[in-house]
Amino acid sequence: MKPIMIAPLLLTTLLGACAEMGTDVDPILDGAPTAQYEADLAECRSLARSQSQLDQETMAAAVIGAGIGGLLGEADDDGDALGGAIAGALAGAAMGVSEASDTRETVVLNCLRGRGHAVVN
Repeated sequence: MKPIMIAPLLLTTLLGACAEMGTDVDPILDGAPTAQYEADLAECRSLARSQSQLDQETMAAAVIGAGIGGLLGEADDDGDALGGAIAGALAGAAMGVSEASDTRETVVLNCLRGRGHAVVN
């Protein structure tokens, strides 16, 4: 399989594997959970899942990673700019997905706080 065809496949696999990242946080509460807590947690997780991981920041990170990787690959003795670009794009996308995961976790925690639950983390 050609390297140019592998990159989109790997990016799709990466995003699919990370689909639930950030939404599965188990918040620590200051005190006992209320009767409504589990229902609110499910709704807050659903809200966080609606936040796209493939947003503009993730795409920008992938493009920047591809550019840097391409330059570094070309500068290498082997001169493999395409391989460097693919590796850089995947690294940039992984970084973007990680940031999106952090955002989703924050959404869950803030949503619970907004619903009156004493969330510590």
